[in-house]
Amino acid sequence: MADLRVTVDGRDLEATWTDGTPATRAALADALPIAGEATRWGDELYFDVPLAVPPENARETVPVGAIAYWPAGDKLCLFWGPTPASTGDEPRAAAPVTVVARLEDVSALADLEGGARVRLERVDGS
Repeated sequence: MADLRVTVDGRDLEATWTDGTPATRAALADALPIAGEATRWGDELYFDVPLAVPPENARETVPVGAIAYWPAGDKLCLFWGPTPASTGDEPRAAAPVTVVARLEDVSALADLEGGARVRLERVDGS
């Protein structure tokens, strides 16, 4: 069952929390719901979030569908494919990010053009 609802320009997606980043996950959970106008960078969207947590198990290469916090810029990022920093098909952040959740299906993002309005909220009971 999904923990989060992610809405990208009216497209509802589901996501689940990942393990290994308890401080970042708790900070994000406390900030929900959050929304913002996202900027697109390859197959990544990122927007400002009101978190102030240091990197936690941060890495540059992330799985498809990763929802990650970028501590250096206070941004939340959604990855669904290669970015300008990628060397192949893997999503790669410009700098280390902390993965906190994962989108269950990214196919709805395939035809996204430009930036988008993004909203994250808890699914009831999570």
